[in-house]
Amino acid sequence: MNYNAGKLQPLNLPGRVSETDFLYVLQFVIMKKMSSRSAVNSFLMDPSDKFKRLRDKAKNDLEIADIAFIILRVVVLIGGGAWLIFSETPPETIRYINALLMYFAAGSICIFFSLFLFPHKEKIIYAIALFFDLSFVTLLVYMTDGFDSPFSNGFYLMTALYSFYYGTVTGIFVVVLSIMLYLASGNFDFARLHPWSDSAVRAVFLFLLAVPLGQLSGKLKKDKVKLEDLNRDLQDSMEALSSLQSKVVQAEKLSAIGRLTADIAHEIRNPLTSIGGFARRLDKKLPELTREKEYTGFIISEVNRLERILKDVLAFSRDVRFNLEDRDINETVKEAIKSFADLFSEQEIKVEETLDASLPLILHDKDQVRQAINNLLSNAIDAMPMGGTLKIKTSMEEQHHVNYVVVELADTGVGIPREKLDMIFEPFYTTKEIGRGTGLGLSLCKKIIDEHHGLIKIESVPDNGTSVKLLFPYQCEEESAKIKCWEFTRCGVEQAEGAAGMRCAAYPNYGRVCWAVAGTFCGKKVSGAIAQKLGNCQKCEFYKRVVMRKDL
Repeated sequence: MNYNAGKLQPLNLPGRVSETDFLYVLQFVIMKKMSSRSAVNSFLMDPSDKFKRLRDKAKNDLEIADIAFIILRVVVLIGGGAWLIFSETPPETIRYINALLMYFAAGSICIFFSLFLFPHKEKIIYAIALFFDLSFVTLLVYMTDGFDSPFSNGFYLMTALYSFYYGTVTGIFVVVLSIMLYLASGNFDFARLHPWSDSAVRAVFLFLLAVPLGQLSGKLKKDKVKLEDLNRDLQDSMEALSSLQSKVVQAEKLSAIGRLTADIAHEIRNPLTSIGGFARRLDKKLPELTREKEYTGFIISEVNRLERILKDVLAFSRDVRFNLEDRDINETVKEAIKSFADLFSEQEIKVEETLDASLPLILHDKDQVRQAINNLLSNAIDAMPMGGTLKIKTSMEEQHHVNYVVVELADTGVGIPREKLDMIFEPFYTTKEIGRGTGLGLSLCKKIIDEHHGLIKIESVPDNGTSVKLLFPYQCEEESAKIKCWEFTRCGVEQAEGAAGMRCAAYPNYGRVCWAVAGTFCGKKVSGAIAQKLGNCQKCEFYKRVVMRKDL
């Protein structure tokens, strides 16, 4: 029995097929028929495991009212049995009541199993249980002397339970229905209801029981909803704080790495410059086609490679002053593509450009953004050593209620393993071979995009290629003319010393999209004072007014 690429191979057996082989074939056919892995797991799951899962789910969904209904039915059955034992009742009546108690027990078991199997339909099940319980009480009262039956108090119990479960309106409905059934259980023999005052008091008590219990139930349900909302808000706040903490830790780690690498780079650069200078002088004096000439050439080549590495290290660790101006992102992309045209041709890489000419001008530093795109183009070339297709696209995209101008590069290269995607922005981390790349390319891209207050997103499938998106926030002139976040919140960022130096990333160019630039939706360390205080921009009144109510 062989399985090759999911196909069943013919059996080469001399005689009849064995029972084992038949079972293998049957199992294979069944698994092929099932459309998903979850279906297979469900099929193979042990019945006891299924029961355990249902039991755990039912236990989680169990409420106070459910427990009360269970206790009610147990008490009714025990009390009914005791009444039959100790009361002096005619045998015929006992037979009727026995049958009625069996009817109640069977119905209760059906209700319990329905709740166990279909907990999400408990409202419908309890509605059916309401009419079942009232019919039981009515028949019990009818069989035990009608209006004078000791079981007529069962209507009070039904009213209390269902008023508490459903609320005031349903409770009043149960009261009216109980009164009608109480009259029906006495064959509408109004002559036996005298004195009328006692019957009227009983009816009033039913209403007095239903209304406060219904109101209490409503208040408890509202409090429960509020508590769940508070728990949800607390959970969201904890997740937001955890995200903020990870961003702060990442920022501090990058800062520490930057300082360390800058010091090391400066220490290495001086002797490296001397080595490179002496090697070039020596290379000029040595005769061609000698071993010494070959050695100096190798030294010069390696010095050049180390200098490129040091250049990347210093670029990563240095605080660069960005020259942000409104420019056409398409022009920046075209210049980057042009500088790699020869490499694309050499490696037989087909470039497909889809640049949206209608895109607005966006604030960006042309040289820095071009460096980021250059790094991505270089990575794409390395990922397609045997050629392939590189799609470069610009477009407009909305995320977090903010418009972004997007530059997307998608190659058909080797891709990145899923387990390594979380590490690709780490400094000095690379998936390339030793000696190819410094592991700073994507880290520099991330740093440049962070300085532009944008986002960088990467999707990759091994052997199918990688797609990288650079997202630059855009705030139109119409929005820029409206009230800014610092004017609304009066956080004082425009008056603070160093505000023009981007102490808050939203000031002065992104006052209408602060949550995505300096708040909890940004892809870097949160710099907005209000966002730091709240921990979640969705709680900010400015965000609610601009995004949700749209009245500011």
